Amino acid sequence: MNGPFQQLKESLLAAPVVWKGEYPYFVHPITDGVPRLDPAVLSSVVELIEQIVDWDSIDLILGIEAMGLPLTSPLSMRNNRPQVVARKRSYGLDGEISIGQSTGYSKGKMYLNDIKKGERVLVVDDVLSTGGTLDAIIQGIETIGAVVETVVVVVEKGPGLAELQRKYTHIQISSLVRLEMNGERVVLLNEVI
Repeated sequence: MNGPFQQLKESLLAAPVVWKGEYPYFVHPITDGVPRLDPAVLSSVVELIEQIVDWDSIDLILGIEAMGLPLTSPLSMRNNRPQVVARKRSYGLDGEISIGQSTGYSKGKMYLNDIKKGERVLVVDDVLSTGGTLDAIIQGIETIGAVVETVVVVVEKGPGLAELQRKYTHIQISSLVRLEMNGERVVLLNEVI
C-alpha cells in the first residue's frame, strides 16, 4: 500500500480538469467535495497534517467553511482538541466578529465565533491561492487576542502562501503540496512533505 503522501499525490494527479472560461480548474474531493472522497485519501491528509503540527502548542482547531470541515473533524477527534468553523454567515452570538475577505475569486464577509483570548489556534484549510481568506482570518484571530500558532493548507497554488509567510514570520504556515495547472493536467511543483 502507498504511504500517505503518495496517496495524496496520486489522487491529485488523477483529478479531473474543467475549464472555467480561459482558466483550467482541478476538481478534487478535498478541495471541492466532488467527486467522492476515498476515505484512504482523507486518512492520508489527516495523517500528514498530524505529522507537522506540534499538538502540545494547540488549544483549538479552526476550519474554514466549507472544505476545511472534513479536515478538522477527524483532527479534532484524534487529537482531543475542540474545533470551530469560520463561517460565511452570521449567527449573532456573543463575541462574534466579522472579517472581510478578498480572494482572486470573490469578496465577502466571514464570521468567527467562540475563540477565546489567549487560545493557541491551528488553522486548517483545503487550498490556498491568493491568501486573502487566510490573511483575514489570521487578523481576526489576532484581534480577538488569540494566537495563531500554525496554519496548514493541503494544496498550495499561486503566490499566496509565500506572501503570508513573509507577512507573518511568527506563525508556522505550510502546505502539504504545491501544484499548478498546465492545460488539461495537474502538475506537482515540489513535494513539500
